[in-house]
Amino acid sequence: MSERKIPHLTWLRAFEASARHLSFTNAAEELNLTQAAISKQVKLLEQYLREPLFERKPRSLVLTKVGAAYLPKVRDSFDRLAAGTQEVFGNRRSEVLTVRAPVGYSVNWIAPRLQGFFDYKPGIQVRIVSSVWGDQFDAERFDLDIRYGSGRWSGFRADRLTWEVITPVCAPGLLHGPQPLHQPDDLARHRLVHVMGYEEGWSDWLRAAGARKVDPGQGLQVDTSLLAFEFAARGGGVALARSSMLEPELERGRLVRPFTQEVPLSEAFHLLTPQHGGTHPDAALFRDWLLDTAQTDVWNQRNRAAQRA
Repeated sequence: MSERKIPHLTWLRAFEASARHLSFTNAAEELNLTQAAISKQVKLLEQYLREPLFERKPRSLVLTKVGAAYLPKVRDSFDRLAAGTQEVFGNRRSEVLTVRAPVGYSVNWIAPRLQGFFDYKPGIQVRIVSSVWGDQFDAERFDLDIRYGSGRWSGFRADRLTWEVITPVCAPGLLHGPQPLHQPDDLARHRLVHVMGYEEGWSDWLRAAGARKVDPGQGLQVDTSLLAFEFAARGGGVALARSSMLEPELERGRLVRPFTQEVPLSEAFHLLTPQHGGTHPDAALFRDWLLDTAQTDVWNQRNRAAQRA
């Protein structure tokens, strides 16, 4: 790609302000610079463009035809930059409740239920930031954090959100294809899809299912459950699904469960609230809603009851 030909932003800012005021002096007052500095920056821009942008009158400025044609382009660029900054960084940190969550959990568990929170508290602004790996929590950027693990994180209050089981999933066509899946040992003829970052996985399920002919380490490794599901849905292999993220995949019909064997897990998704530092005024409302919603989740209720039995 060729290098973009863009003048210095300070030159463009000086030109835009001068064109708006038709005065170097007034532009200097607005930008908190000297009149000489504004005049020099505009002159440098003209030299860069090799065209005069102003006719300099004794008591005022007049845009040249080139300057008048260039001004809307510069203003549009500034407007788009301002709008983009507002869209991404938008409101002040204190105004928007920011929740970080793993991308698979965000898409397959939070997103289908999030409208319930807005129905409950329609005036609250929320920003969901998806993560792949559990990077260090940045209190300046996030108010709440959702992580997968044992529930023990120093400096945080951890509330359990899920009770998980794992079960294989695959494309419907794999069930009765050239190498059908009738029993767990049939997985030896298929690629296993592993999601990195989980301690419990294929070796646990295969052991519980009594599949002794399957190498638990073979196959493809990916970094998100969504990628594992997509690859499996296209017939590339068999993924191991955590129940909290499974329901939307089954509803879409792109994935099916070849076996009924489920293995309960000790790890789970947890909502983390920092124990120290300021608390967002809406954090408690979101936390209460999230925990209540998790308690009524059908998979959670079933898996929790089964683990207690």
